[in-house]
Amino acid sequence: MTHLPDNKNPLLQLGENARAAAAELSQAKTALKNKALALMSDGLRENKARILAANKKDMARAQDNGMPPAQMDRLMLNAERIDAIAESLATIIKLEDPVGKLLQSVMRPNGLKIEKVAVPIGVIGMIFESRPNVAVDAAALCMKSGNACILRGGSESWDSVAALVEVIRDALNKAKLSPDIVQIVPSPDRALVGAMLTLDSHIDLIVPRGGRSLVERVRTESRIAVLSHLEGICHTYIDAKADPVKAVSVTLNAKMRRPSICGATECLLLHKEIATTIGANVMFELLKAGCEVRVPAELMPLSPGFKQVAQHDYGYEFLAPIIAVAVVDDTKQAVEFINRYGSGHTDAILTEDKHAAEYFLTRVNSAIALHNASTQFADGGEFGMGCEMGIATGKLHARGPVGLEQLTTYQYRVYGDGQTRA
Repeated sequence: MTHLPDNKNPLLQLGENARAAAAELSQAKTALKNKALALMSDGLRENKARILAANKKDMARAQDNGMPPAQMDRLMLNAERIDAIAESLATIIKLEDPVGKLLQSVMRPNGLKIEKVAVPIGVIGMIFESRPNVAVDAAALCMKSGNACILRGGSESWDSVAALVEVIRDALNKAKLSPDIVQIVPSPDRALVGAMLTLDSHIDLIVPRGGRSLVERVRTESRIAVLSHLEGICHTYIDAKADPVKAVSVTLNAKMRRPSICGATECLLLHKEIATTIGANVMFELLKAGCEVRVPAELMPLSPGFKQVAQHDYGYEFLAPIIAVAVVDDTKQAVEFINRYGSGHTDAILTEDKHAAEYFLTRVNSAIALHNASTQFADGGEFGMGCEMGIATGKLHARGPVGLEQLTTYQYRVYGDGQTRA
């Protein structure tokens, strides 16, 4: 891999524009940022027809290219989804501005006062794939947290993202803020991804949101710190002491509410004691709901509708109404299975046994661990963040839903009165 010198980087101007916009934005008052968010929200509703027309082009192109149904669902915008995006911006307006928040204050024996204060990261590069709403989520969260952003959407969502960003930039302009707070890479050329990943003089953080191949490329090529949103290989474990009613309702929701999102359960783990009772009922209901259920050989006799699971089905993100099933001896083995095959995203235990729940929650290596709740709650909006940049699956610098607070860093401010160090 060859790194371009910064003065030859085709995205240099975007980087310079973003740096200048970020410096201006870092001094903006909360009221001004909230005004811009309100204008964005209004603009999305007012320009709904134009956005849907752009999305229609993307959808037609995707269909011609044979895009799988799950990805088509991620790509699609409709009136309801645009309204939901606009409403999420209204929610962000109500959230506390993290910039300038005093995180810690210490008075030293020598009279020095040391404050730890939340500050913006600076310029954030966001690389994502088919979901056009990510452009709005990223722009809104970055702006309110004092950061400029450079967005690179997938070629499949190119027209939709361009239309959405045009609305956002117009709203920033109306609010008397620099429209360069939000910019998009000017071409779907994949070479520009590489150019973006080497612009470390102007971009402070890269956030990739997409499939494994995208995230791995970013991790390999980036000269910039990376906050990864990896694939959602999520598990639901039904323990021996699970409530049978909750087991059915929660698992159905976790898998079938929207199978194409990253918080959808992809693997169902059954305690051996309930595999043919509570577990069987859950699997039968999944079949009725139109889910393909792939089970180990010992469960195949339970229904002619089952298919036999393959080893490669474990640790696979279907993003479709397909679920892999495994039988485990106990909670310990369930945790070991998840930590081996999961992606560190979101995993749940269904049980009325508080000790089993505590064991699971404290030992499973997941950004989000749930007890008696659907994995589809893995969402910034459900966490009260309005929306999210993604679900960070690593352990630094943020983990789980990435909202306003996660898009800040901190500065130590030291106040003295002539002190010198001995």
